[in-house]
Formats: sequence, C-alpha cells, structure tokens
Amino acid sequence: MINTAGGLTGGDRLSWRFCAGEDAKLICTSQACERIYRSRDGEPARLSVKIDIDKGARVNWIPQETILFDGCALERSLEADLAPDASLLIVEALVFGRAAMGETVRRVSLRDCWTIRRDGRLVFADAVSFAGDDMEDQLQRRAVAKGHRALATVALVAPDAERHLDHVRERFPDIASSAFAGKLLARLTANEAHDLRKMLIPLAELLSGQNALPKVWAA
Repeated sequence: MINTAGGLTGGDRLSWRFCAGEDAKLICTSQACERIYRSRDGEPARLSVKIDIDKGARVNWIPQETILFDGCALERSLEADLAPDASLLIVEALVFGRAAMGETVRRVSLRDCWTIRRDGRLVFADAVSFAGDDMEDQLQRRAVAKGHRALATVALVAPDAERHLDHVRERFPDIASSAFAGKLLARLTANEAHDLRKMLIPLAELLSGQNALPKVWAA
C-alpha cells in the first residue's frame, strides 16, 4: 500500500478495501510507517480498512508502524468478514513519537476499532482509545504501557489459532498472550520502535505461515 500524502492530518480521509478469493493468500503491508501529524483544529484524520476473505483463503494484514505526533487526532477502523474456514492475521503497532529524534508526545486523540465476523457472526471486537494532554502519564500506567512508548497488538483468527499458543508463550514469555474459540491475541510493548520490532517480527513470522515478512519490514 502506498499513501502518496506521506502521512495523515486532521480532516484527511483514507480507505482501503481488500478481497481474497477462494483459496487465495494475500499479504498486505505498507511501503513505510504511517505518520499521523498534528491536527490544528482537533478534527481527526479518518482511516478505514475493509477485508473480505473467501473460503479457504488467508489474509495477513501487516502494515508497518503508525507513528503518532504530538497533537494528532485519528479515528481508525478495521472490519473483516471471513468465510467459515478462512484465516486472518492482524499486526498493528503504534509508536508515540520517535525516540531517536527526541520527540515527546503529550496530547493525542486516538480511537482504533476492530470488528471481525465469521460467516456473518461477530467473533472478535477490540477498541483502543487514548485521549488527553497527559499521554506521558497515561503510558506510565502498568496496565497501559509500563512507561514504554511503542505498543503492538497481534491477532490471529483461524480455525487452528489455539495450537500456536504454547509455542508463542515458550518463545516470547514476556508477551501477554491468550487463545480461545479460534482466536489468538498478543499484546506487547517496548521502549521504542526498534526494540518493538525485535519481538514483533519473529512473532509475526511464527503466526503468518511465511518464512519471512515482506522485505520492507527488514529496511
């Protein structure tokens, strides 16, 4: 995916739609990290993703990190409709400012919602929300990020998702993970994007069914 604007700011609209036909295998990634810039008037940028996956098909949704800048506002949604035996891997990472650039993110407005249905029935929903001008304090909370500024959520929705859980916990004991009813969910945090990638790339490779992620992830 190529965002020719190079980033999003208040009032921007961007939408993607992907369809994987019967027995197809589709990998979706981005050519660079998405950047969410300051919104001057507080109006959010809106980003929507819609994925349809036919029987026997698999989609790996693996965009590079989303970098949040001070004062940004974003409303993002991901909706997926799966056939009874289809599979979907979602890897989404958020970075609150670039540590190497000395950036500080104090004010953010973010709402990120995932809705996944299988055969028309809701099987997974997740919503993340950050708001306020005290992001440094919010990220310090143990239940949020333990003081880290790079976060990621990984979800595998597949008929055999649970079989990966023991392997994930063995290889990544510091990552919070669970599996139930054809779903595996993992959440991880790190001090900065580079450290996050050290965990995220091997975890995504383990769950993706591929030998390696797309080459842009190695850049």
